[in-house]
Amino acid sequence: MLRIAVSSGEPAGIGPDICLGLADSPPDIELVVVGDMEVLAERAKALGARVAMKPYRPEAGRGRSPDGSLLVDHIAVSEPVVPGRLDPRNGNHVLGILDRAVAGCRTSEFDAMVTAPVHKGVINEAGVPFTGHTEYLAELCGGATPVMMLSTFGLRVALVTTHLPLRSVPDAVTAQRLERVIRIVNGDLRQRFGITMPRLLVCGLNPHAGEGGHLGLEDMEIIDPVLRRLREEGFDARGPIPADTAFTRAQFESADAVLAMYHDQGLPVIKHMGFGDTVNVTLGLPIIRTSVDHGTALDLAGTGRASAASLRAAVRMAAEMARH
Repeated sequence: MLRIAVSSGEPAGIGPDICLGLADSPPDIELVVVGDMEVLAERAKALGARVAMKPYRPEAGRGRSPDGSLLVDHIAVSEPVVPGRLDPRNGNHVLGILDRAVAGCRTSEFDAMVTAPVHKGVINEAGVPFTGHTEYLAELCGGATPVMMLSTFGLRVALVTTHLPLRSVPDAVTAQRLERVIRIVNGDLRQRFGITMPRLLVCGLNPHAGEGGHLGLEDMEIIDPVLRRLREEGFDARGPIPADTAFTRAQFESADAVLAMYHDQGLPVIKHMGFGDTVNVTLGLPIIRTSVDHGTALDLAGTGRASAASLRAAVRMAAEMARH
């Protein structure tokens, strides 16, 4: 039986709400929600959800929780939680949840981890520089090179750069980074998704992939030479292809993943296709991590209007990756 940790995320957001939606877990998975048991119980009461909270005891061995219950690895908040109201004093609580889940994955206590959304701003207000889950988890895993990939029905999109200001993107798209990212995506699609020969579609950086150098030289001088060299090694990596062409159905349906150069080049397309059913996967880590495709949605916290669909999809994908 797989054991998967689910971090409950920002306590004032919808993280606790959607975790309650995991009370009926798949029959072959033991889900362990890492978070504050009292916060979860209070949110369940506010939502009228009949969910029993059971303390997680690793020494008890693995076993699926009964329907209508959640197994909780309790990590207390620092301050009382009001749904929809951020409190920087709970910033370290959010990071403590992530630290615990990662530590459990690295010792094989957990087979994978799934993350509910966090709020970057309030963690920074707590005095901790934080650019996102992806970068933080990479640091916890010893400085691994993380690659963000989102997956929905019929489309996977991986990113060369993630949370950067747009003006910083061209300098970050180096030959060294591009090659490293392609190797990671190719390797993880093989190892964790069971794809024997991954087919990658690589976007250009500039409009029209640089238009032969008239709209920027990066595509011609950086991206194309890397792809030529990797194809000589046997990689199936087509490009650079203009992004507006790569995301036409005829193109992306012929690939196992599209590699976009920056965050807003690729993610709007996949979220348009499958928002709510899209899963965020971090490649390049020594552990398996998946996440939801949405934020903390503070205005929905405690209202009963938050959907757990993306979290359930993230659990399913984490389990699939763990089995591979």
